[in-house]
Amino acid sequence: MASETRRTPHQVTFAVLAVSVSAYALLQSLVTPVLPTIQADLHTTQNTVTWVLTAYLLSASIFTPIMGRVGDMIGKERVFVATLGALAAGSLLAALATNVQFMIVARVIQGIGGGVLPLAFGIIRDEFPRERLHSAVGAIASLLAVGSGLGIVLAGPIVSALDYHWLFWLPMILTVVAAVAAFVFVPRSPVRMPGRISWAPALLLSAWLVALLVALSQAPVWGWGSGRVIGLFAAAAVLAAGWVEVERRAATPLIDMTMMRRPAVWTTNLVALLFGVGMYAMFAFLPEFVQTPKSTGYGFGASVTESGLILLPLTVTMFLAGLWANGLAARVGAKGVVLLGSLIGTAAMALIAFAHAHTWELYVATGVMGLGFGFAFAAMSSLIVSAVPAEQTGVASGMNANIRTIGGSIGAALMASVVTASPAADGLPREAGYTHGFTMLGGALLVAAIAAILIPVGRRPGRVEAAGEPRPADRAAPVTSAASAGTLPE
Repeated sequence: MASETRRTPHQVTFAVLAVSVSAYALLQSLVTPVLPTIQADLHTTQNTVTWVLTAYLLSASIFTPIMGRVGDMIGKERVFVATLGALAAGSLLAALATNVQFMIVARVIQGIGGGVLPLAFGIIRDEFPRERLHSAVGAIASLLAVGSGLGIVLAGPIVSALDYHWLFWLPMILTVVAAVAAFVFVPRSPVRMPGRISWAPALLLSAWLVALLVALSQAPVWGWGSGRVIGLFAAAAVLAAGWVEVERRAATPLIDMTMMRRPAVWTTNLVALLFGVGMYAMFAFLPEFVQTPKSTGYGFGASVTESGLILLPLTVTMFLAGLWANGLAARVGAKGVVLLGSLIGTAAMALIAFAHAHTWELYVATGVMGLGFGFAFAAMSSLIVSAVPAEQTGVASGMNANIRTIGGSIGAALMASVVTASPAADGLPREAGYTHGFTMLGGALLVAAIAAILIPVGRRPGRVEAAGEPRPADRAAPVTSAASAGTLPE
């Protein structure tokens, strides 16, 4: 690994982090449009094949904060390389899977890759000069969101030209390259927080997340009022309460509850939750909407490739907005950028909900939505980084990513229930189901705008980091480094 005395140029470090986060982001969404293909090839049922997504989601939700905490303890660069190794191993196993059970296990291993997010933000915090810190955080945050959208765009062409196994082979190759580069170039962590993992909080965190996400993912199948779903929700509530109490009493908590109660942290996390509701559900259901046969009176009969291209404008504008957010935050503050992004996203979701006559309307809507998501994600990332001490960057950003993932689970489950509430005679959803569902997602983004208003603004006292450099303070006025006014959800 890179020497501690001779630090790798931060531009090289950024390139390694960008490739690593892109590989992880692609794996979040590449599988979504081709689940029917996987179902047929592995000879399983629709309900079972959904666990190819659910298992990955559960694993990432559990391992993201754990890997961030371990990185803060023993060195971010070491854990970053190990996390990439797990992501590559899971991709290899998924590419070789011959039955759905093996595929699900592989996806659980891939979920360990969620640790790249808090670790990447922590490495940026350690290595980058103050004037480049927030722009780098914003760019990485944008890459995460862009990669998720790009995965849906690329899935169709990859499957058409090769087969669905290459949805795992290609990210595996990218991840192996990133792991080797990280081992060679990423410097050792100058900021560490000695301690140990408290396994009771880790187990309770895993238990309540599993209970909650299984209930949300299976509720459309089992019924929201079924005993199993209600029981899982009740178990999740009890386990979550127990987790909070154990974390509060733990000598070395996995998640610092004092940190999570900070106004700048919990308000930004609330915005992240609501954006997760809107974004991931839209990613899952917009392709399905445009693939609906024209005979229904509202669908476009698009192929997997064509439906993915609908999201191409979103990936482009989201990345551009992430880059522009830095300069915009210098003028209006990161809080203002989050608010602007929320309102733009709300307007775009309303367009998707009601403009169904021509495909160009959806292209326009997704392009506008990309601006909203890009602005909000980049600014929120900067806000979280600015709101916590350097040694808590990994944990704070990891939990923020977790919250957005949980929001995505909630949004997808709610969307499925709304869309399929009253199917037509042919078993396909009615247009009204999609209209109501996308309107609900727009409502979530509108509530996110209201939550953004609650994000506190003001100068916080700086504190000296372990590396000897004062950490950036939150501020609402124009800032030297972009978006220094807030806190992030990675």
